Amino acid sequence: MKYLLIALVCIGWPMLVSAQEWRSGPVKTDVIELFTSEGCSSCPPADRWLSSLKEDPDLFTGFIPVAFHVDYWDYIGWKDQFAKPEYSKRQRAYVREGRVSQSYTPGLVVNSSEWRGWFRGLRRWNSEKTEPGTLTARLDEKRDLQVQFDGANAGNLTVALLGMGLTTEVRAGENRGRKLTHDFVVLSMHTASGANHWALELPNIPDAGQAQTAMAIWVTPEDSMKIIQATGGFLQ
Repeated sequence: MKYLLIALVCIGWPMLVSAQEWRSGPVKTDVIELFTSEGCSSCPPADRWLSSLKEDPDLFTGFIPVAFHVDYWDYIGWKDQFAKPEYSKRQRAYVREGRVSQSYTPGLVVNSSEWRGWFRGLRRWNSEKTEPGTLTARLDEKRDLQVQFDGANAGNLTVALLGMGLTTEVRAGENRGRKLTHDFVVLSMHTASGANHWALELPNIPDAGQAQTAMAIWVTPEDSMKIIQATGGFLQ
């Protein structure tokens, strides 16, 4: 068993007071990743589509959406407050593995593979119907997170904290004058190595002005970005 302890600065955010559990089914939970930027004029429609998924009854049970704000458009006039270099690196890593053709925004990755159907007017992806096993995450009152996977080949764990209901008044760049609204924004992402069981302290929740915070959890092989299974939900 390996442990990861993470502490981030957080001011004014209440501590979690109740235990929670999230569990996937045996069938693969789809993970929809949107690579986006507030500095990209083509991104708001994709952002709105991702936000619309919060009304889907299969949210967090059949699929999990996450929005990675990249920083490589910051130079053209507007610095995206949610962008981090590590999210741009994640997209480039998909390119290196041959899962994505190139880095661009808006860029959609479904189950670790590039999905261009959105640009052809599709608004629903093809789900992966494999049965990799069940992923279970338990969070106790002390913020200790225990994650267990009963399938095979998992060597790395990722925990992403997601911000809901975020808004920005863009004052420069390609989206100047627009009020942008975002959901499922990755506020912080943390990884741990191990084999089928991980124990860590829940990181403090960054306060970005979100209306609600959710958590996405997924496992991958040690040597690949291919997401094997995922679970998650809203934090109480």
